[in-house]
Amino acid sequence: MTSFTVVARLITRAPRVRASVPTRLVHGTTSTRKEASVCDKASEAQQKVAKKADEGAQTISDAAGNLKDKAKNTAEEAWDKVKDTTEKIKDTVTGKTEETKESIKATAKTVERSMNTKNLK
Repeated sequence: MTSFTVVARLITRAPRVRASVPTRLVHGTTSTRKEASVCDKASEAQQKVAKKADEGAQTISDAAGNLKDKAKNTAEEAWDKVKDTTEKIKDTVTGKTEETKESIKATAKTVERSMNTKNLK
């Protein structure tokens, strides 16, 4: 036999040794691939939930900001309308007051003339 043939026979007849290596540690113990897969899925689900929660919080924050801006604008518009209405009322009352004042003066002059003409008679 050649040296190659001898080496080949030794390799093929050598006892085979299998070593078991844990695939992943879960809570300090060795786990199977199935347990590791479940753990990975749970971790992914947790990350998805956390991401959705962050997105929801951002959406709520944006909505609150929009509501704040709308409320501010509405309050400013209402205040402007109140000021305009107040100014119109003031102008109307002032105008009527002037008219009334002039009317009273005219009536007083008429009464005075009337009294003077009665006193002369």
